[in-house]
Amino acid sequence: MKRYRREKESSESDLEKEVEDYVPYVPIKERKKQALAKYKKAEKVKEIEKESDDEGKKDQEIEIKKNAVSLLDQHHVLKEQAELIKETEIEKRLKEEQKILESIAEHKALMAATELAHGITYTDPIKTSWVPPRYVLNYSEERHAQTRKRYCILVEGHNVPPPLKRFKDMKFPRSILQCLKRKDIKSPTPIQMQGLPTVLSGRDMIGIAFTGSGKTLVFTLPIVMFCVEQEKVLPFRKGEGPYGLLIAPSRELAKQTYDIILEFSESLRMDGAPTLKILLCIGGTSVKDQAENIKHGVHIVVATPGRLMDLLNKKLITLDVCRFLCLDEADRMIDMGFEDDVRTIFSYFKGQRQTLLFSATMPKKIQNFARSALVQPVTVNVGRAGAASLDIIQEVEYVKQEEKILFLLKCLQKTAPPVLIFAEKKSDVDDIHEYLLLKGVEAVAIHGDKAQEERHRSVTQFRERKKDVLVATDVASKGLDFPNIQHVINYDMPDDIENYVHRIGRTGRSGKTGYATTFINKNCEESVLMDLKHLLIEAKQKVPLCLAEMESKDPYLNLGDTQGCSYCGGLGHRITECPKLEAMQTKQAVNIGKNGYLASNAADY
Repeated sequence: MKRYRREKESSESDLEKEVEDYVPYVPIKERKKQALAKYKKAEKVKEIEKESDDEGKKDQEIEIKKNAVSLLDQHHVLKEQAELIKETEIEKRLKEEQKILESIAEHKALMAATELAHGITYTDPIKTSWVPPRYVLNYSEERHAQTRKRYCILVEGHNVPPPLKRFKDMKFPRSILQCLKRKDIKSPTPIQMQGLPTVLSGRDMIGIAFTGSGKTLVFTLPIVMFCVEQEKVLPFRKGEGPYGLLIAPSRELAKQTYDIILEFSESLRMDGAPTLKILLCIGGTSVKDQAENIKHGVHIVVATPGRLMDLLNKKLITLDVCRFLCLDEADRMIDMGFEDDVRTIFSYFKGQRQTLLFSATMPKKIQNFARSALVQPVTVNVGRAGAASLDIIQEVEYVKQEEKILFLLKCLQKTAPPVLIFAEKKSDVDDIHEYLLLKGVEAVAIHGDKAQEERHRSVTQFRERKKDVLVATDVASKGLDFPNIQHVINYDMPDDIENYVHRIGRTGRSGKTGYATTFINKNCEESVLMDLKHLLIEAKQKVPLCLAEMESKDPYLNLGDTQGCSYCGGLGHRITECPKLEAMQTKQAVNIGKNGYLASNAADY
C-alpha cells in the first residue's frame, strides 16, 4: 500500500514537472516573424543609443567652441548688447523730451476771439493777383529743388512757390528796382529768393535765416505792393485801416522798419503810385498824434506790442480790415513776456489774414506754437535756427571782472570804428559810456531807462557816423541794421545763447566780414559757456582753452533729429537740462495767483 502511494506521488510530481517544462509548438513561419521583430527592436535600441551619443558629442563641441571664442569676438557680442540697451535708453529720453515739449506747449490757438467762439478755421491761404513768370512755372520741381540746394535753402510745406533769382522776375515796378539799386542791393539773398515769392503768393510763412541776411525786405516789399494795389482798387477812407500790421519787440527796430517802408512807398509815389499812409506806434511818443493820424485812415502800422495794446484797449485803432500781419523777431514776441500781448492782438482780428514770422533764432517750441496761427504755412530756413553767421570772426577772451574796463580799450584798437559794445546791465552801460568819454572816445549810449528822444538821437548819430562807439543793452541787438559795423564787443556773456547770436549779428551783415569779441570769466553760467563752445565749433571758429577743456555731462547731447535744446536752441545741453526753461517755470510758479500779472505790463525795450 505504501509502495503504491509512493509510486502515485512520484508519477504526479513527474506530471507537474512536465507541465511546467511544456513549450507549445510554434510553426516555423511564426518563429521567423518573432526573430525578425526581435532583431528590429535590437537595431532600434542601438540607433537611439547612437543618437544620444551624437548629441552628447555636439554639446561637447559647442562647449569647446564657447571656450575657444576670442576676446575680440566676445567684445563685439557685448558691444551689440550694449547698443541694444542704449537704443532703449535713447527712446526713453526722446519720449521724455517730447512730453516736456507737450507740457509747455500752449493748447489755445493763436486765433481771433470770434474764430475761437464760432469754431471758424481756414483751410486755404489768401489769394493774391501775383504769379511767378510763365517760364519759371514751366520748370520742373527737380530744377527748383536744385536751386534750393545750391543756395542752402530748406523748405517745408505743401505746394511751395518756386525760388526766383532776380528781382525783375518778382514783377516789382521799375521805381522799386531803382530804389534797391540805390541801396546797393543787386540780387536777392537766399532768404529773399524763396521768401519773397512765398509772401507775394499770399502764403503764411515762418522765415529763419542768420542775422544780416535780408529778412526785412521779405516782408516790407510785399506789404507796400499789396497796399498800393488795394488803394488803386478801393481808396481808403477816414478811419479805415490798417491793412498791414508789423510788430517789432523794440522801439528802435520798429523805427528802422518804418523808415524802410517809408522809403519804398515814397519811391512808388514819385513814379505815380498812390500815396500810402504809414504810422509808427511806439512807446515814448505822443498817443494823441498817433490817434489823430489813425482817424484820417492808415494803410500800414508799425508798432511795438505795448503801445499797440494800449491803442487797441482804448479802441483808437481797429484790425477789422487788417489782412497782413508780420511779427519781426517773432521768437522774442511769442517768448515769455510778450506771449499774452500777441494772443490779445490776435483776438482783435475780424477775418483771415496772411501771417508772417521772422527771426534768426526760432527754437522748435516757438515754431510749433506759432503754427497754430498759420494756414498751410511754408517754413523757409537758410541755415540752422540759432546759428551764427559764418561771416563773423568770433573771439572769446577770459577777462577777470575787475580788468574788463581796461581790456575794453585794448579791444577797441583791434578795428576801425564804428564799434558796438553790449552790456547786460544798464548801470554797466552808463559806466562804460562815462569811461570812454573820459578817455576821449566819441561814444553814445542807449538803454531802456533813457528817454525816447535821447535814444533816437544816439542811434541817429551813430548811424550817421557822427559817433564812433555805441554802448547798449540788448535793446540794440534785435534786428537793428547799422551800416558797416566793424566790431561787436560783448562786455559780458548774455544769459542765453540766443541773445549772443543776436548781439554779434550786428556785424558781418550782407556778406561783409565782421569781428566779435566776448569777455567771459568764472561768473558766467556753465550751461551758457557750453552752448557757446558748441556754437564756435559749428561756425568753425577758434575755441579758447578754457572752453575746450569743458565737457558736457549729458551723454545724449546729439540725440534724434534736433541738435541741442529744442526749447532755447542751445547746442550745449538738452531740454531736460535747460536753464531758460527752469527759469520760466520758476517765474510761472511765482506768478500763480497774481491776477495783476500781464505781459502787456512789460515795457517796450
